[in-house]
Amino acid sequence: AGLCLPHGSPILRRNVPMPEITVWTKQNAAVIDQLETAGRFIADERYIRRELEDTTDIMLFIYRWLSDHMPSASVRPPDVVFPVWVSFDREATMSPEKGYAVLELRVEEELVTPVNIEKWTRITNYSYIPLDEKDEADHNSLLRNMGISNAQAVMSDFYPEIKKKIIASWDRLFDDSVRAGNGNAYGLMWEVKKEWVK
Repeated sequence: AGLCLPHGSPILRRNVPMPEITVWTKQNAAVIDQLETAGRFIADERYIRRELEDTTDIMLFIYRWLSDHMPSASVRPPDVVFPVWVSFDREATMSPEKGYAVLELRVEEELVTPVNIEKWTRITNYSYIPLDEKDEADHNSLLRNMGISNAQAVMSDFYPEIKKKIIASWDRLFDDSVRAGNGNAYGLMWEVKKEWVK
């Protein structure tokens, strides 16, 4: 699948160099073998399930939402289900540990989708991403009046309208006009190719 511009027009690559960036990703050491034998690595649901442990079902729902709502979802390779997480800062990559490897990658910048850390944390806490402070205050007031939390609304079927509102707010994850936290970000890629590993 070819890459696309945000408005959907195909990119013509005729010897036009694309800006490159360096990113890092911490993965199970089995990824090294996969890169050597297959020439690429894609996220494996088996590893995700193992990492998530007791929160598997709801977190897989969130990860599937993420995959379907990424701006680059239309160019996701057909064999890919979930994206690969990367860091823009070597020091921000989790320290190496037994059974894991940290890979340094040199890739075209457009292959990496930035994800605001504060907004992503809200999603993993099943919370609402507000437009602004007033919107957040209004939403919190609604929850207080109902006597529930964001998580209770998302994880049950008893509050369908509030659940729908919270999940709809997650689209703001990729809206740069909605600011949150200090602006720090992770990155997402659909795959890692052997030739990108430095």
